[in-house]
Amino acid sequence: MASLDFEQEKSVFGNYYESNRKQFAEARDTYVRVIGSLLKRSDVGEVTKIEGRVKDREECIKKFHRKYQGTLEADEQPYEIKDFISDLIGIRIVCLYEDQIPVVSEVLQRHFKTLDVTDKIAAVESTEDSFGYKGLHLDLALSAEMASQPKYQPYADRPFEVQIRSLIQDAWSVLDHKIKYKKSIPNDLKRRINILSALFELADREFKEIRNATAELMQQATVAPISDPLDDARGAGEKAAAASAKTVNAFNFLRIAGHFFKDFEFEDHKVDDFVQDILELDSSFQKAELHTCLTENLKTVRDYRDHLLAENPDRTFSPYTSIRHCLYLYDQQRFGRILSKRPRERFAGWLKAARGASA
Repeated sequence: MASLDFEQEKSVFGNYYESNRKQFAEARDTYVRVIGSLLKRSDVGEVTKIEGRVKDREECIKKFHRKYQGTLEADEQPYEIKDFISDLIGIRIVCLYEDQIPVVSEVLQRHFKTLDVTDKIAAVESTEDSFGYKGLHLDLALSAEMASQPKYQPYADRPFEVQIRSLIQDAWSVLDHKIKYKKSIPNDLKRRINILSALFELADREFKEIRNATAELMQQATVAPISDPLDDARGAGEKAAAASAKTVNAFNFLRIAGHFFKDFEFEDHKVDDFVQDILELDSSFQKAELHTCLTENLKTVRDYRDHLLAENPDRTFSPYTSIRHCLYLYDQQRFGRILSKRPRERFAGWLKAARGASA
């Protein structure tokens, strides 16, 4: 029964905590799993972390003492500590970008019962003394529909807190918690902390802008013609047109390679490295040349691949390997080193034999 005796209520809460510790952990794991599944099925973008924790017993008591005890006792309102700890079970979700936070929040509020929302982003931005971590905090509980399912019934009365942050906000929160006695530090240190906080905020914004600019470049590469006119000796007009052709980059490489290898998923970081390999051998290599190179040589390279894999079933021959061989065929003077010594010798030997057989 609720009372105004803090020592008694601490003891009651301690017994409650210990007797339910196992179920708290099970509820935490269940919420992490359910939220992970919901976000995977929703169009929220990449989420880098979903993790849970059960708040330490003594931390719960300290929070109650700090936030609620004085007011309740002044009003002579009996209490049970457990009724005031909404974050005993906590879930943290870390997104890549700040503008994903409201999208994730909307998904969660659509599937769970919302008890409270605390927007620490708005709270920090509305104050002059603005150091401190940002993020969106939701106090949630199972919806009536979920609570009615047998597998979730044990957690029907287990509310939980969700903290949603961007990657940059999460990094700042770690540093923020390491700054000791923030309310008591001198003004010059407060100013330095505010500058650092602003730099993190700027990084968050720039990270998002770079993502948007990258997406725009990708869109441009997708709608642009796969091939531009080549710079050759066919006349001044054609040369002038060819002068505007773009040097190959990761974006137009994906457009062209995707056209020839429709069933292969090119990973961003591998594309970036591969394009750099090409440009190190010819810094002015154009996307039109890449298209011509694949158009003219891919059939020959595929014949070689089939021959090689028939004799060596355990080998692999990826699209990247195919493109390397096409570049070698396209211009051995420029791209002789695109293949390492042994593959180059093996390919040259096969070419010589194939040409001899067809003579």
